[in-house]
Amino acid sequence: MKKHKNIIIFLIKFFATYFLFVALYNNYLKNSQQKDGDYKASSITTAVANQTVDVLSVFNYNVKAVQHDQEVSVKLIIEGEYTARVIEGCNSISLIILFVSFIVAFAGSLKATLLFSLFGSVFIYVVNVLRIAFLTVMIYKFPDQIGVLHDLIFPAIIYGTIFLLWVLWVNKFSNYKR
Repeated sequence: MKKHKNIIIFLIKFFATYFLFVALYNNYLKNSQQKDGDYKASSITTAVANQTVDVLSVFNYNVKAVQHDQEVSVKLIIEGEYTARVIEGCNSISLIILFVSFIVAFAGSLKATLLFSLFGSVFIYVVNVLRIAFLTVMIYKFPDQIGVLHDLIFPAIIYGTIFLLWVLWVNKFSNYKR
């Protein structure tokens, strides 16, 4: 049992953190989005869609975000064409919860853990907004490639970012660094 102590402690810290944040997030979603009658996406999902519009506007695209009238999502309309939608799973919060849970499970000093969790979460959020903006443009320009773009390339960007942050954390800041 002693030999597996670190693994057990890691798993307990990871799952305790993960389930706590998931419970808090699910409560937020329950109170923030509307599924009956008039659909309304959560404020975070709407913010991600609006920030995507802001990014694309910098590059002179005519783009707007509109609450979908038949589901809990926000439509991204580029050059007058409904191109993509932002759903709850696209707002990066679930991935940030996973990221922070790992950081807490492989904790370093309290200060390092809190700062890396905060700045890593902000970085993931920003990368995600840029990823959605890029995906929207690519789908607009190459609609026949939506499967490859949405299902392969763009998940690789966000998961690759999180993986690299985890590697940086473990090797430079956690108590388990070499």
